[in-house]
Amino acid sequence: MEEEEEEDDELAFKKQQLIDSLSRKLSVLREAQQSLLEDIGANCTLGEEVESLVQTVCKPNELDKFRMFIGDLEKVVSLLLSLSGRLARVENALSGLGLEASHDERLALTEKKKQLSEQLGEARELKEHVDRRERVVLEVLSRYLTEEQLQDYRHFVKMKSGLIIEQRQLEEKIRLGEEQLRCLRESLGMGLAH
Repeated sequence: MEEEEEEDDELAFKKQQLIDSLSRKLSVLREAQQSLLEDIGANCTLGEEVESLVQTVCKPNELDKFRMFIGDLEKVVSLLLSLSGRLARVENALSGLGLEASHDERLALTEKKKQLSEQLGEARELKEHVDRRERVVLEVLSRYLTEEQLQDYRHFVKMKSGLIIEQRQLEEKIRLGEEQLRCLRESLGMGLAH
């Protein structure tokens, strides 16, 4: 009996250590997220400056191409990330199915995996189309902008995609950490207290 209590106390102590460690990691992730938001803001400012410049030197139809490309780039990158994440979760669920899983459950997940794989393939084709449009926009801009201004444009476009990806990854890590923290706290009877 006393031995069981000691094991329970030791387990509770280890869980508390995990909670403390996870809390520190979440704090670091949130700081990184704040820094990332500042980077996103700086890149948005650069994008606004580039768009303002494009607006003053390009024809209206060329400006429209620029704006459509930038908007579509963000949408396609977000779509790719979303579909990849959903596909990974379905694949994890499928691989985690035990022998006791019903045929219907396995079939539903397999069908979902197939559907998401097809959608991901279509999204990749969209990304290729957006990449081709990027080259067209760059070609247009190269007729109007200096090399330094083109570098700003290239940097803005490259960072836009990279920052979206980084933001999603950080959000996912934070969400996962919060979920783990919640489960640990519940296992110690701490509920949702922070």
